Amino acid sequence: MEITLELIICLLALGLVVGFMAGLLGIGGGGIMVPVLSIIFIYKGVDVSKAIPLALGTAMASIVVTSFSSMRAHRAKNNVVWSAFKPMAFGVILGVLAGTFVVSITNSLILSIFFSVFMAYVSVQLFLDRKPKPTRELLSKPLLFSAGGGIGTISALVSIGGGSLTVPFLIWQNVDGKKAIGTSAALGFPLSVTGALSYMIITGIGNIDAQTFTFGYVYLPAVLFISAASFFTAKLGAKYTQILPVSILKKILGALNMILCIKMIMTVISEF
Repeated sequence: MEITLELIICLLALGLVVGFMAGLLGIGGGGIMVPVLSIIFIYKGVDVSKAIPLALGTAMASIVVTSFSSMRAHRAKNNVVWSAFKPMAFGVILGVLAGTFVVSITNSLILSIFFSVFMAYVSVQLFLDRKPKPTRELLSKPLLFSAGGGIGTISALVSIGGGSLTVPFLIWQNVDGKKAIGTSAALGFPLSVTGALSYMIITGIGNIDAQTFTFGYVYLPAVLFISAASFFTAKLGAKYTQILPVSILKKILGALNMILCIKMIMTVISEF
């Protein structure tokens, strides 16, 4: 894939938006990155059978930097529940490996439909802005491990940091909201690292092309430009958390996710 000025501008713009939303709303940005990257890759001539996995892997790798920064910040504020993190982390890692394997053997159209259905669910939750009612105590370690596995699998399939699943799950167990977000942020780092490595080495082993900077299902120039841009705007987004109407922005993000997913499916279908 040729690196053009047009491509660089698109990737930087995507990084700016993703970083701002990540800082403002605490999301990984996969819901925005995957459909946009899919459209960009198909437009640049990447075969549709590889464009969706490449978008998923690239988005997952792009989350690594922001997830590490977020994990350090929450750890410094003692917002991580380590008794929940440890068993869930092992489950998340195994779940991510299973999810990326499924991606490698699944038709791109099915992947895009699954992604769109899941993001439709996330978008509805953003519109409704529901707060789960805490009704239980922290589950046992085996159950936390199993939950981590499920979260890791789904996160790998749709390339998200897992926050949209982990935070409600922990709050449901009567974990304080800030600590639920902090623990979710901490889990996002092993999740994204495992996902990125898996998309690069394990499931994407036959798709390595050093000349185009594509390693497995990860397009490194996109990771570089998106991460660089998002690093700066994430801080800006966090700054505006107390200024902008977050509830309205969540609805806007939900609508944007829906539009992008519809566009992605239409693009994929047109290539079949």
